Amino acid sequence: MMLKRGKPILLFLVFTLLVVFIPVPNTTSAAPNWQLVWSDEFNGSSLNRGVWTPEIGTGYNGWGNNELQYYTDRPQNVQVTGGNLVITAQRENYEGRNYTSARIKTQGLKSFKYGKIEARIKIPTGQGIWPAFWMLGESFRDVGWPYCGEIDIMEHVNNESVVHGTVHWDANGYASYGRASGNLDFSQFHTYSIEWDPSYIRWFVDGVQYNEIYIANGTGNTEEFQKPFFILLNLAVGGNWPGSPNGSTPFPAQMLVDYVRVYQDQGGSSPVLENGAVYTIASKVSGKVLDVTDVSTADGAKIQQWTNYSASNQRFRLESTGDGYYKLTAIHSGKVLDVPSASTAAGVQLQQWTDNGTDAQRWRIVDAGGGYFKLISKASGLVMDVSGASTADGAAVQQWTDNGTDAQKWMFTKVN
Repeated sequence: MMLKRGKPILLFLVFTLLVVFIPVPNTTSAAPNWQLVWSDEFNGSSLNRGVWTPEIGTGYNGWGNNELQYYTDRPQNVQVTGGNLVITAQRENYEGRNYTSARIKTQGLKSFKYGKIEARIKIPTGQGIWPAFWMLGESFRDVGWPYCGEIDIMEHVNNESVVHGTVHWDANGYASYGRASGNLDFSQFHTYSIEWDPSYIRWFVDGVQYNEIYIANGTGNTEEFQKPFFILLNLAVGGNWPGSPNGSTPFPAQMLVDYVRVYQDQGGSSPVLENGAVYTIASKVSGKVLDVTDVSTADGAKIQQWTNYSASNQRFRLESTGDGYYKLTAIHSGKVLDVPSASTAAGVQLQQWTDNGTDAQRWRIVDAGGGYFKLISKASGLVMDVSGASTADGAAVQQWTDNGTDAQKWMFTKVN
């Protein structure tokens, strides 16, 4: 079986330019109306062979990457236990190789065209360790790689502090495009996902976007990404990208997968927000609107909720920043909604501040159903929230961990 994974510099730069200069539409839909269509929660005691097929062996040329492991379906390498899929890489002599591990796929059993595909995973680190959550085009058997296309939702190598999101395809020759996430703590689980539609593939870690590519109308010969793909999970050892393990590499190394979920856009109920329009933003829990305290025009003025008096300090212009995020500019002051000092702490009250282009002033707007949205800070991954779910005038508007309550849902009403 052939695989990937080299990243030629010239093509990388060409397609970087391709993505950066895609124009932002004047009118944009909010996040799709995602509905769960399939999942494996790994709550049983064995791998569901009606969904997953384990790969066996060394593939062609180490699965196309000179990888060093022998993939098995033994419980020593792949099992479902404790609410997780557990893939274990071991240092052992087996079938002529010095390492074993596992790789499973949904090929021929489950494939998907578009949607939100995500998994909550805890990954191992170490020299020569290469976990991945990815997809291949269902046409792989017929056309081979890279003609089938490949979407790497998450890859990690060695002891890097980041993960990578990448696509590979044929553009009259091999092409790839990818970016790395921000720094992560790999002692913890993280949720890795893509949101894929006919126009874009976007990559997220814990709900925070870090990469996207424009694929509409086959831009850049990306026609492969308008067809169904199947899912793979694996833990490779060695290969062209990470290199070989060394004496410091910890074995056994385990990749734990809490769940894999696929959502698709059911359409119809997602409101549409207009780029450049002015809105009041009302809390679902109180009906009161986002308000800049005392109609202040000063940097650092706090954000609260207040009864809607149609005042200029209660009106905000919505402007796309071209990367899946938005800034919200207070009409009375010209200053933008901001997380003080780009804090990542829950409970920090939001403020207005001069637009400086930082992530602390950028917000992802996600459909929460029923005409409401949640607003997620790019800097922290936390959501805009009414402190204590208060219904009182003057209650602080803060950032908080997403808990799905009405205190974190907001209705946009266009005022001009």
